[in-house]
This record gives sequence, structure tokens and C-alpha cells, in this order.
Amino acid sequence: MIANPQKYKKMTAEEYLKWESQQELRHEYVDGEILAMTGGTIPHNEIALNFYTALRPHLRQRGCRANVSDVKVQANQNSRYFYPDLVVTCDPEDLKSREFVQHPKIIVEVLSPGTANYDRGDKFKYYRQMPSLQEYVLVDSESISVEVYHRGEGKMWLYYAFTNGDTIALESIEFECAIELLYEGIIFDNQ
Repeated sequence: MIANPQKYKKMTAEEYLKWESQQELRHEYVDGEILAMTGGTIPHNEIALNFYTALRPHLRQRGCRANVSDVKVQANQNSRYFYPDLVVTCDPEDLKSREFVQHPKIIVEVLSPGTANYDRGDKFKYYRQMPSLQEYVLVDSESISVEVYHRGEGKMWLYYAFTNGDTIALESIEFECAIELLYEGIIFDNQ
């Protein structure tokens, strides 16, 4: 999904949470600024659902949960809330929560031409400040390409790139799947 800056008055986090719960459309919140979320493409949606479908049975066995784009992640208490395309949590408090996820283990963003720079840049900067986050996954919606950033020692993040024929590995939940599974049913413009 695409975050689109529009002219909204600045709000506190409390005002945002109250206001957002009454909105028809979703909005992200970054340091007082409101960002409207616009719709994604059908391939974008299909990729996120394919990933969710592959993860769900695996996560159930581990007492974890995956949620798709309608679930907020609190990236920083009282200053940042995002709607990632997919979020995985295994935290008992998150599993009981009805408002937002505070302790994600994995966040997945499906890239589109309009969001790729933001997802790789500022959004990743905000996400990696979350101590619980172990892996950040970027899935290209225009070609078969998946990037996984895995938390290493200290502030180090290890980078893994996957493409045609590869098996994607998410170490934090001991999950593997063929990359083609994420792109099942997707027809690219260049085909």
C-alpha cells in the first residue's frame, strides 16, 4: 500500500488512534503527521495473500500469528504507527491485542514503484528501532525478487537476496518456501 501525504492537521498519538478508529480508509502516523494509505495493485495484493497463505499453517504450530494489511504496528510508542503488508508476531501480549501489534518478529512490505524508496529508507529506519523485529522482508511486485534483512549483532543487519529458483528462508521462525509460491498466479507486464 502507498502512504500518501495529505493535508491533515497534526495530531497527538492519542488523537490519531481515536480518529483513525472512525475512518473508512487507513492512515499511517509518523511523528504527528498523517499519511493516507492508497490502494495497491492486484499483483501487490496477491503476493501478500500468497505469503500469508504459506506462513499461516507454519505459524500456528509455533503459537505465532500473521496479519495482513489491516493491522497497525506501533513502531514507536506515541509517535509512529504503520500498516505493513504482512506482520508476524509471537508475543503473548500481541496475540491478545485488539488494537495494534507492538512486538513484531517479522514485517513484510510488498514493493511498488511508488513505495520502494520509502520502504527501503525511512520506513526501514523506523522499523529497525523495534527491538523485537528480527526480519524485514521486501517483496518486489514488478519482478521475482525478495530481499530479507535479518538482525545480526548490535546494529548490524544481514542482507539476503532471493530470485527465480531460490528458496526463501526466514530464520527467526524456521520457515522456508520456494520463491515461486509467493508469485503464484502473478503475470508481469514484461511477459
